[in-house]
Amino acid sequence: MAMSQIDPVVIDNAESAVSTRNISKNYGDVEALRDLSLEFPRGQLTSLLGPSGCGKTTLLKIIAGLLEPTSGEVEVNGKTVTGPGPDRAFVFQDFALLPWASVIRNVAFGLEMRGMGKSEREDIAAKYIKEVGLGGFEHSYPHELSGGMRQRVGLARALSVDAEVLLMDEPFSAVDEQTRRKFQEDLLALVQNENKTFIFVTHSIEEAVYVSDQIALLLPRPSRVHEIIRPSNFRSKGVDNIRRDPEYLDIVDEIWASLRTYVE
Repeated sequence: MAMSQIDPVVIDNAESAVSTRNISKNYGDVEALRDLSLEFPRGQLTSLLGPSGCGKTTLLKIIAGLLEPTSGEVEVNGKTVTGPGPDRAFVFQDFALLPWASVIRNVAFGLEMRGMGKSEREDIAAKYIKEVGLGGFEHSYPHELSGGMRQRVGLARALSVDAEVLLMDEPFSAVDEQTRRKFQEDLLALVQNENKTFIFVTHSIEEAVYVSDQIALLLPRPSRVHEIIRPSNFRSKGVDNIRRDPEYLDIVDEIWASLRTYVE
């Protein structure tokens, strides 16, 4: 499978929900991102993949409006990002749950902050609690849940605010391998059913190829786009067959060949 080096990147003329334009980010004398431009197609999942320290989470936080770029701009639906907004929701690696609040209150928290009435917000929260497989745990507390269950709460909270763009920072890294695989299968279903744009940070080549419509391969610091990979539509083959598909295996090997020179 040929992989081309393109920057800025527009794939298949797909409509973009998010655009980064010439993004640079410096931390003092450290140049984290340099002139990075990338398009994120609407309704698809794009993974940011690259060596540790290559700026994946920095870029995600800039898109979220949690960090200001040193230069360049981010657009969501054609509007320049100046800070966090209701069009984007963040799923954190460390769950970021309120330890004193029940599952349903955690999931409804974003809606509560928007001033939505209790009955309405809890109805919405209950819907997404059930959708992520936590029905029956609405009144449990974070300390009563496993790590995988807490991550499902964080995902339900992001879905409940009905943001158009979901930003996911290694959301499955803190769970065991079996739970991680189940999450990956669930994520494929969410991408298909929710019609949202997902931006997904991962260190796992296999995970990126499994879940992604588009993979942006980033170079080490100062980070810029090295390659764009568009895996075939493995979803049509069923989740149980993806990892055995010869093209899936070839793409994993080719990405590793691109990255191995940057891994110490």
